[in-house]
Amino acid sequence: MSMYNLRCAAEENCLASSAYRSDVRDYDNRVLLRFPQRVKNQGTSDFLPSRPRYSWEWHSCHQHYHSMDEFSHYDLLDANSYRKVAEGHKASFCLEDTSCDYGYYRRYACTAHTQGLSPGCYDTYNADIDCQWIDITDVKPGNYILKVSVNPSYLVPESDYSNNVVRCDIRYTGHHAYASGCTISPY
Repeated sequence: MSMYNLRCAAEENCLASSAYRSDVRDYDNRVLLRFPQRVKNQGTSDFLPSRPRYSWEWHSCHQHYHSMDEFSHYDLLDANSYRKVAEGHKASFCLEDTSCDYGYYRRYACTAHTQGLSPGCYDTYNADIDCQWIDITDVKPGNYILKVSVNPSYLVPESDYSNNVVRCDIRYTGHHAYASGCTISPY
């Protein structure tokens, strides 16, 4: 994707450090490892933003408030050494009940007044949403592990943090990426 189309994402620091060099131009392209994410509140209490409402930040590019600095963190790890080769993050793009299990009801939406995730409900981020990626422009083809961590700094209290990390095997050919073996991980 061209830097021109990544201006909003660049403002939110969603690109690799090489994208911020002074010689990078609007027509330069970045390679993005895009993936969807669906987060479920499996607890009995609401998952509410870590910051109070008066401190939510308005993002004019995306036309909504961010209620957390980092809702999710993404690491791309070398499959052999487990060394981090790239990373990304998702601010609370818009913390809301996208859908709910049968018997549960949506109570939170993407507004300036209510953001959160109700018990039994999901917040879904499609792969085409800004910052729902890792910038892999500088990553060589090979085998990797995608590690997705929700509430990575434990800023929102939960009864169980052991289900907040998912790991997937990634095979990157230089042109395509293939994911397999996604599992919940305790770390």
